[in-house]
Amino acid sequence: MKSNVIKSVLLIGIITFLYSCKKEDVLLPQANISVMNTIEDHSPIYFFYKTNETDTLVTVNAKNSISTTNWIFNIDKRLPLYLIIPEIKVLQSKKKRASHTNEEAMNVFSYSDSIAKNLAFLPFTDVQYKYDKDFSKFYIKEHSDLYLNYFNLTVNFNKHNQITVDGNDVEREEFIAFIKDFADFMSGGKTTIIHLNFDKRLTYEDYLQNKILAWQLTSEKVQLSSYEFIYDEEQLPECGCKL
Repeated sequence: MKSNVIKSVLLIGIITFLYSCKKEDVLLPQANISVMNTIEDHSPIYFFYKTNETDTLVTVNAKNSISTTNWIFNIDKRLPLYLIIPEIKVLQSKKKRASHTNEEAMNVFSYSDSIAKNLAFLPFTDVQYKYDKDFSKFYIKEHSDLYLNYFNLTVNFNKHNQITVDGNDVEREEFIAFIKDFADFMSGGKTTIIHLNFDKRLTYEDYLQNKILAWQLTSEKVQLSSYEFIYDEEQLPECGCKL
């Protein structure tokens, strides 16, 4: 079992994995803030970027994962969500079904803090992925009884990595201020829940940077839903509305 604390300096965002004398690299995404910068008792999981003549592929190495430890997901930033989310869901399920568990163990994504020049981590232990056919505005409508006591905002990161909030275009640099002002004005004192939606064609780097952007909104009054919607636009129901 691994008990060391990770405090790595990562200048160019590369994690190198050595196995049977074979060297493989994972290019990590970058962000300008560290959500966490230390983690103990961990198992590494690697998602490698591969290509052939026509396709992008993912290779996952989780051989050293121990179910009672914190799992660090080291994912290559170039991989699209449609390749990595199904693999993440399989690993989440594997950890939950393990004969030995630790309720305090986390799952975290690793990335490079481009300002502090260190390895950083974003927890996603409680995230449950809705994949392909779901989008939060439809899910909320279908389960309205669960959300009546909250002020709900649907945030979408589309295939061009542009942002909409309840169907309204919002510039990235204005996103945090817009959500805070809008929630203060419209929530009526209710807790605000932000429901995150991502087009599955986005890269992992886009995804992680967007998650960290949304994480900066969290407070006593603003929460992120534990459900995340990774959608295929062609499989969503026709609504005649802007997502």
